[in-house]
Amino acid sequence: MADNLIQKKGESTWYVRLAVPADVRAAMGGKTVLIRSLQTGLRSKAMERRLAVLAEWKEAIARARGKRASRGDKWKDPVATLSHGFAQATRQLKTDVALGEIDDQTTFAPDEIEALYRGLFDDSPEGKARREKADRVYAMTGMDGEIANIGFAQEMAMEFMAKVLGVTQELSLVEEAEARLILNDPKAHKPKSPITTARLKTYREFRESRGGAPKHVDQQVGKMERLSKFLREKELPLDFDTVDLWLKSLDRAPATLGQHLLAGTAFWKWAMKYDSAWREEYKDKMNPFIGHELPQGGGSEIAGLSRQIYTRDDTLKLHQAALDNGDKPLADLIALGWYTGGRIEELCRLNKDSVITVDDIQCFDFPKSKRKASKRVVPIHPSLLPIIDRLREDTTDTFLIPTSSHDHYGKRSHAISKAFGRLRTAAGFSRLHVFHSFRHTVVTELIRADVPDALAKELVGHITGTVTHDVYSKGASTAQKLAAISKLPIIPV
Repeated sequence: MADNLIQKKGESTWYVRLAVPADVRAAMGGKTVLIRSLQTGLRSKAMERRLAVLAEWKEAIARARGKRASRGDKWKDPVATLSHGFAQATRQLKTDVALGEIDDQTTFAPDEIEALYRGLFDDSPEGKARREKADRVYAMTGMDGEIANIGFAQEMAMEFMAKVLGVTQELSLVEEAEARLILNDPKAHKPKSPITTARLKTYREFRESRGGAPKHVDQQVGKMERLSKFLREKELPLDFDTVDLWLKSLDRAPATLGQHLLAGTAFWKWAMKYDSAWREEYKDKMNPFIGHELPQGGGSEIAGLSRQIYTRDDTLKLHQAALDNGDKPLADLIALGWYTGGRIEELCRLNKDSVITVDDIQCFDFPKSKRKASKRVVPIHPSLLPIIDRLREDTTDTFLIPTSSHDHYGKRSHAISKAFGRLRTAAGFSRLHVFHSFRHTVVTELIRADVPDALAKELVGHITGTVTHDVYSKGASTAQKLAAISKLPIIPV
């Protein structure tokens, strides 16, 4: 029957016949074979007419397979949830019976059970086995009989539900068997996290294509990877309650938990806009990352505390400690921090070309590093000039401060920042003293020296917050800035 043509016994009319693949039989009305009359007794005409019918059927099979492919395993999660809830209710009912909290437990006769679950007690071997089990359960008396009745009713309910799912979800025979297994044991299905590796890869590429800072992108993707792992390990769906459980499992400070929620919201908004499969799956769902009440307190013991400034004596102590360790680059970086208030990465990126002359005054030309105001020209403190001359002379790669390594985000300050942290701790300073504290020190010293607020902010690269200065003013003259920076206390280095 390679040509799909048959003739029924006693008929001359030709029929076209096609076996329905097992995986789409539910979608094709449960049929195993499709047959249609070609309304001709001539084989030659039948050969021609069959082609259109076969094409129609194959297109329907392809559509059914496409629908199943797009549906995937999504139907399993609610089935597992249903089974879990039903199992809990059944256990509670059995417990109540055992404790005597339900006095008149109703039992069903086999005929009544068969009427409730019509179609499960047919003449098949399975149907006959169910009828025999129903007879045995009905014959049991006392508490054991009541509990056995409850268990058997649950079993029949799950069998019936599997049949219903097979029709409503257009499950294949294999899938219907899986549904029956999950209904009888919800642990048989482990939900997959919707935050898949492929989805996160696409999300990362999107963020990078929009100019996202590599470190920031890594942090946000990393948070979603950890959430996905949590959902997989706990076998949970993605919803408000599971996000709440995830946050509690992190045991982090409220501010940190807030960052996790912001990362989740950023991912959710991207997925709802650019991922069609996600949009379809969660079209009726609310963003599960909003509306959470975060705990108060917790986190680091220094969370919320202000950074401490370095005094002149503190700086001399750190500078000498660096020299005692044989770390001349770190000692020079400390001097730069004291006399400029520059950010550590800004200072590590200064090179020979960063030293310029403006109005006969040697200055640092700081490029934009954070905000527009970070791009600035700052006169070099007179006491720092000998050090800068030495660094320009000794450099082997044009950079003034040599560093031993970069991190994978391209930051030159990574290794020397770690070295400063170790030096600070060894010198007895708290974690509230960081390299950035030199910025606090410089601003404080400038204010105490009666330097105008706007000029102090200009020297360290802060916006003033006024339209007059930030938009219209071209700033102080080089001479004015030199006079201001020269008011910083001198340290013998």
